Amino acid sequence: MESLIGSFMGGGREAEGQQVHDPLSGSLQGLCTSWKEPLVIPGPIIVGGGPSGLAVAACLRAKGIPSVVLERAHCIASLWQLKTYDRLRLHLPKKHCELPLTPFPSCFPTYPTKRQFVAYLEAYAREHGVRPRFNEAVVAAEYDEALGFWRVRTAATQGSPAEKREYLCRWLVAATGENAEAVAPELEGSADFGGPIVHTSSYKSGEAFRGKRVLVVGCGNSGMEVCLDLCNNAAKPTIVVRDSVHVLPREMLGLSTFGLAMWLLKWLPLRVVDALLLLLARLVLGNTAKFGLRRPRLGPLRLKALAGKTPVLDAGALALIKSQRIKVRPSGVKRLVKHGAEFADGAAEEFDAVILATGYRSNLPHWLKAKEVIEEKGGLGGGCKLGDKGLYALGFTKRGLLGVSLDASRIAGDIEECWKSQLEKIKVTSFTCSHAPSRRTPNFTK
Repeated sequence: MESLIGSFMGGGREAEGQQVHDPLSGSLQGLCTSWKEPLVIPGPIIVGGGPSGLAVAACLRAKGIPSVVLERAHCIASLWQLKTYDRLRLHLPKKHCELPLTPFPSCFPTYPTKRQFVAYLEAYAREHGVRPRFNEAVVAAEYDEALGFWRVRTAATQGSPAEKREYLCRWLVAATGENAEAVAPELEGSADFGGPIVHTSSYKSGEAFRGKRVLVVGCGNSGMEVCLDLCNNAAKPTIVVRDSVHVLPREMLGLSTFGLAMWLLKWLPLRVVDALLLLLARLVLGNTAKFGLRRPRLGPLRLKALAGKTPVLDAGALALIKSQRIKVRPSGVKRLVKHGAEFADGAAEEFDAVILATGYRSNLPHWLKAKEVIEEKGGLGGGCKLGDKGLYALGFTKRGLLGVSLDASRIAGDIEECWKSQLEKIKVTSFTCSHAPSRRTPNFTK
């Protein structure tokens, strides 16, 4: 393995410096067009060009380690740029959402808009020299025991669909995250419904629904914000709240709720912090159960830790629920009919459109051939380092951008240790070969 890595790390002094800073320079530009001709990558391959992929690539580059970022879309942060609604803002204060090495601009508001966050990510990629390979989807990644390398196979998402590439790399970072694919359940009667049925990944603004009666299925942060946006555009939303949900004010006592929780956790156990958050939420918001929003038995922080279920941080929707501008349906949809929906409790109502705020899931099981590290529901267990074969995962811990930043630094640090170890082996091998005793007998008589 050392000789294989060495041939790409140490071959050619004139290209060495350039390749460290630009992994696609020199020999790496001559990519193969067939899976029969694999290309060896000296550093890690990072799958995903969102915040997670950018963060770990930047941390690696700061340590002088080249990487290749593969992104199936035509832009960075494709979820943010292509699949989010216009009014979206960060739910947490910007200081908790910064990527490693670069803070947000001081002129940005506490809760940056979608456009501001995308601008930050684009500037981040430029500053740290991260240039993903766009329109290249990973279709399979599997560890080759004989070589000790990962085989990563890709296919073009634009242009010629037959364009395929295969890479070999010592380290693989899965950074596609938990929100790679939209979850759009098939509701009974969908074919009979006379209006549009769209997932929030296709929703941009309530302007398209002005004056319409809209059924929103899903009561997470997206569902609540879509309802708020619909109201602001003179639509008439009804939200289905089938399960219990924690609704917390975005700010408490003049601080962000998340920041307050993090501060309290430094001094108090989690169950006590949960109790304090619920007490403050009751004082600020009142009893949400009166409006059809039952709270779970577990506290918001414990529920997040155990089940990954994020509490709703209210941005104004609750006031509209209280005033009945947003209606709440406490039971699930039984079926859709031509002009509306029937609910599990026997009620029926007319609607002009349906919006599915039913979230996203990981696509990891479709391309990562490593069953031993993939949980039944498509998530990853065991933290950011998975086993001893150079596999890492980033963006799967349900800790948001703060978790991404911390894990990106850890992953880069761990790869750096392996990288230095390999370089030392190469140096020893090179020194031994170059100082081997000559077979020619020296002439001491001269």
